[in-house]
Amino acid sequence: MIQLDEVTFRRRDGAGYRNVLNGLSWSVSGAEQVALTGESGSGKTTLLNILAGMLTPDSGEICINEQAIHTYNATQLALHRRTIGMIFQHYQLLSPLNVADNMAFQARLNGRSVDRGDITAMAKRLGLGDKLNAYPAQLSGGEQQRVGIARALLNQPRIVLADEPTGNLDSERSQEVLELLMTLCKEQGVNLIMVTHSRALAAQLPRRVELRDGRIHE
Repeated sequence: MIQLDEVTFRRRDGAGYRNVLNGLSWSVSGAEQVALTGESGSGKTTLLNILAGMLTPDSGEICINEQAIHTYNATQLALHRRTIGMIFQHYQLLSPLNVADNMAFQARLNGRSVDRGDITAMAKRLGLGDKLNAYPAQLSGGEQQRVGIARALLNQPRIVLADEPTGNLDSERSQEVLELLMTLCKEQGVNLIMVTHSRALAAQLPRRVELRDGRIHE
């Protein structure tokens, strides 16, 4: 469960400030999957970063699974970030690591033991069964994005936040990645919030909202 109440976030704009989020209130129920749309610069990535504890709002309340993260100190926010699965448009894989180690990286960073069998099973689900020893430079864009999905989900997150995860893929690969992401999040019973500019992809998620003028519009 995600609950935001009157959340405001400002950025410096010349000599003054501009409200990116303007008294935003929004709730997302447990395991719900949501497409977050809006024009470029509307604050979609800012909102994801606030949910992930990477940015702190100027005011308002944020509760995730009954935890008031807006009250957290830096140490508590760092621990919160360990519970989030982040999927990025530009993949952000570590080039010195092979696919298997990239998949397990976030979980291991968070002190979790990742069984090789779990890595192999996830790789097979994602069509990467024969790529475990390959390196990012040897993968297509779609394959790299699937490694990013595996990395997020092997961390056993409470929430998956996906920031334009198909932005660098063609329509066929975008559809493939979206279907895999939705299926895996449903199986694990975790929230998925996905930022996308694609109306066609957004339409496939059970819920669609738009961030406009600093607020959520259903």
